[in-house]
Amino acid sequence: MNDQVKSAARVLDLLELLSGRTEPMRLNELVATLGTPKSSTYGLLATLVARGYVKKDATDRYAIVETFRQGFGWVGGHVGFLTSVAVPIVEDMRDRLDETVFVCVRTEQQNARLLAKAVSRQPIRYDASDQSSLPGYGTVMGRVLLAFQPPEVIDAYFARTELRPFTDKTPTDETTIRAALERIRRDGYGTIVDEYATGGAGIAAPIRNAEGQVVAVIDVATVTARYEQRRDEMLAAVLEGAARISARLGYRPEPAKDTNDILTPQGDV
Repeated sequence: MNDQVKSAARVLDLLELLSGRTEPMRLNELVATLGTPKSSTYGLLATLVARGYVKKDATDRYAIVETFRQGFGWVGGHVGFLTSVAVPIVEDMRDRLDETVFVCVRTEQQNARLLAKAVSRQPIRYDASDQSSLPGYGTVMGRVLLAFQPPEVIDAYFARTELRPFTDKTPTDETTIRAALERIRRDGYGTIVDEYATGGAGIAAPIRNAEGQVVAVIDVATVTARYEQRRDEMLAAVLEGAARISARLGYRPEPAKDTNDILTPQGDV
């Protein structure tokens, strides 16, 4: 067996072992179980983490990305591919900002379902359950996903949804929420402060596929005090992260119009 085939076999061994474990594993555990050299195992893990197939947590333990337990990105459809693309970018953003970063997709009920996350390592931080279904009107991720739906979908959502408050700052009238959706469409991002959880704030931007459709949302979630201090930095990171993931999905934004290309009427003035 040449070195190339041996390396391929070790990658598959790693993926098969991690996919069968419900708890993350440390490097030394993987080495002992597989009987492989520590240095090469670490190198393979670093590659798998960078490509989004394996995630590394704050305690240096490794686990396979959950979507891949049922099939890899090219088998698991667009959600699997989106996860594999998003995870390394989400973790890079978390490491740079030291704030929690989420990626969510839309449910049939127009709520937001958590797809990937990287949680801040700060003592006071924002987090959400992996099973969370976040309301479309009450969270910034839900609003970004809802904002880019067809008008009839938005109308149907409001017709069947009870707009109840989560905090004393939650807007519960349809006119106010529709105005927030319009701002998101205009600005290309959304923000929320103390409206879903007291002391929590977030800033989110849409992720688009190759056809330009909004298929997911990326969000930096933090405590209100840090948001107020670092809003511009977080906004720049969110917009960059959304652009990076969208580009990996094949999205190519239309180039901005050059004002020099605008024709000026000819003749006497």
